[in-house]
Amino acid sequence: MMINKKMFGPLTEETTKVILECISDGVFTIDYNWEITSFNRAAEDITGIARKDAIGRHCWEVFRSNMCEEGCALKKTMEEGRPFISTSGYIINSEKKRIPITTSTSLFIDKNGDVIGGVETFRDHSLVEELRKELSGNFKVEDIVSKSAAMKKIFNILPQISDSDSSVLIEGETGTGKELMARAIHNMSPRKEKPFIAINCGAMPDTLLESELFGYKKGAFTNAIKDKPGQFALAHGGTIFLDEIGDTSPAFQVSLLRVLQEHEFIPLGGLSKEKTDVRIIAATNQDLSELLKKNQFRQDLYYRINVIRLILPPLRQRMEDIPLLVERFINKLNMLQKKFIQGMDKRVLQVLMSYEFPGNIRELENIIEHAFVLCSQGYINLHHLPNFLSLQANVNVDEKDDPVKAVKIKLITDALTRNGDNRNLAAKDLGIHKSTLFRRIKKLGIKL
Repeated sequence: MMINKKMFGPLTEETTKVILECISDGVFTIDYNWEITSFNRAAEDITGIARKDAIGRHCWEVFRSNMCEEGCALKKTMEEGRPFISTSGYIINSEKKRIPITTSTSLFIDKNGDVIGGVETFRDHSLVEELRKELSGNFKVEDIVSKSAAMKKIFNILPQISDSDSSVLIEGETGTGKELMARAIHNMSPRKEKPFIAINCGAMPDTLLESELFGYKKGAFTNAIKDKPGQFALAHGGTIFLDEIGDTSPAFQVSLLRVLQEHEFIPLGGLSKEKTDVRIIAATNQDLSELLKKNQFRQDLYYRINVIRLILPPLRQRMEDIPLLVERFINKLNMLQKKFIQGMDKRVLQVLMSYEFPGNIRELENIIEHAFVLCSQGYINLHHLPNFLSLQANVNVDEKDDPVKAVKIKLITDALTRNGDNRNLAAKDLGIHKSTLFRRIKKLGIKL
């Protein structure tokens, strides 16, 4: 075999450019003004930004990364004159999606050995992140975390819901995280730079609720000494979250329906209509279809707000999330209270796993906060729990039992029961592949 020795000669500048265009890592260079001087094809693909639009702009304008605010590896390289390898972070691409990346940086040196700027390579880790989530069974959207198959189905369609401008109805028991879900939809939407305003409709009488939402004009009522804009005016371009909309009166529902249909409203005491551009996300802990039958909720308003419907499962139907939520609450309270609670005793987790949680996630958070008051360090134990749970803890707590394993077994057996012992249907119900279900049945020792 003849080898062409010319292939192994010195690399020309043109050859170097070809190599940079062929690699899958994004590469860009900056000068001392932090302006981008080169931008390869992979950088275009990962960011969704064309080379011609990137070159000449400041790097933070293009990447909008969490590392731009603090801890910029490229800045450290420029200041300290040394490379940094495999720094993790994320960028926001042209479609406003968050892309996890790792970066490596070094000085940009010309052929004379002079430093003329910096160079950074970055790698898209989206697929790795998805694989990690799949393996761990842990999915996260904004401040919502879950391992539940039901929540995973919601997470999967949340980007499409957020991109839409349609009204959303979120149903679920008190404490299931309806406002968190509404905020997640807003924060993922094109309206995210505009206000998100939450109103508890069940906490106000009609007149106060209307003045809060629509505002009022001077002299509209006693003590109205000047004009006051309502939330529909203040939230212009953003999102209004109407919590407990099932508690509103038929009279208020008529006023709200008019806003949804005509995108305009009249402030109390006003004479002219005002335009509004807001997205409505409503929530309720009641069954609105039952209220319709009782003529306690307007049918036309129901169909206006029920364009997209999300049903959040109660915590007792997603018990596999309890260890995940407990870990999150402990981390949060450690930061707020300057403590270092390491976790909770296994027997405490057993007690929590056997509790029904009528107050759902909010009640779980309150229980952990109660334990934090009594526990100063180490692990949360049974005597740190509220009294009603401490009493329950005295009933058959076996230290050898694995509460997490027990929940996994219950989830699988419940899914099998719901689907008439059909394993294929049960796997689909749980949101996993049938072979994964078979492996878990065998590993957990479930007898069919």
